[in-house]
Amino acid sequence: MAQIQANAAIPSRKDHKSVKPMIIIRNWLLRIVLIIQALAVVYPLLWNVLASFKTNAEVMESPWSLPQSLHWDNYVRAFTSAKIGDYMLNSVMVVILSMVMLILMAVPTAYVLGRMRFRGQKLISNIYMAGLFIGAVYIIVPLFILMNDFHMLDNRFWLSAVYATGTLSFSVYLLTGFMKSIPPDFEEAAMIDGCGYFSTLFRIIMPMVRPGIITMVVFSFFDFWNEYVLAMTLVTSDAKKTIPIGLSNLMQVQQFATDWGSLFAGLVIVLIPTVIIYVLLQKKLTEGMMLGGVKG
Repeated sequence: MAQIQANAAIPSRKDHKSVKPMIIIRNWLLRIVLIIQALAVVYPLLWNVLASFKTNAEVMESPWSLPQSLHWDNYVRAFTSAKIGDYMLNSVMVVILSMVMLILMAVPTAYVLGRMRFRGQKLISNIYMAGLFIGAVYIIVPLFILMNDFHMLDNRFWLSAVYATGTLSFSVYLLTGFMKSIPPDFEEAAMIDGCGYFSTLFRIIMPMVRPGIITMVVFSFFDFWNEYVLAMTLVTSDAKKTIPIGLSNLMQVQQFATDWGSLFAGLVIVLIPTVIIYVLLQKKLTEGMMLGGVKG
């Protein structure tokens, strides 16, 4: 009887033959879906790049065709008349300053919450966790009033500080999972060698959680580079506006000036830093997300 049950549990060759076509069909369906999604993402970007080399007449008369010749003067006008270069410089300054502030705040905070035990630790962790659900739109009115009272408006430094504190909860939540996964033996060995808390953090812990820091930096870069609402509210002078505000103003002006070539050229210029960052750090970003999902 046991032999009969064992033979019944083993699938026959006929079952294998019927299962294999189903697997092939499923794989091809998945490929088709992924190809459609890729085309839906890549085609608008490719169309934007092609349109940036066209004249206004080509954009209006044949928007779906290839440009007859490459008009690089669209990019020249985007930098000169549209001031895309000035807006980009402001964004670069704000993003770099925000990154430095965020790393200086998030890494030590995650180290304390992830590696140390003290009274009130769980309460502080829950407060940071609650910050994940508070968006900038919810607090933008009191934030504007507070910064206006302290004369912090129209200042790139304070805009960077707002950006850094706005993503602090997510960064601490992300890095805490990496901090908790490190065995305590490394810290004990560092303490025996005479390292203090700060020396242990910067020499031992930070190199070990480098994938998490890179993941945090990439996600924060995309948030800071594309942020619109806070920059629109907290920056008033045109000389200090960031690239999203500059693009918005450019779109409004070029609609009436009918200079579509420089408008699309400005959009391509804005996309270049994000594409470069993603291409250079794609592998590290994927590794950090996988490690964070396992360790967190």
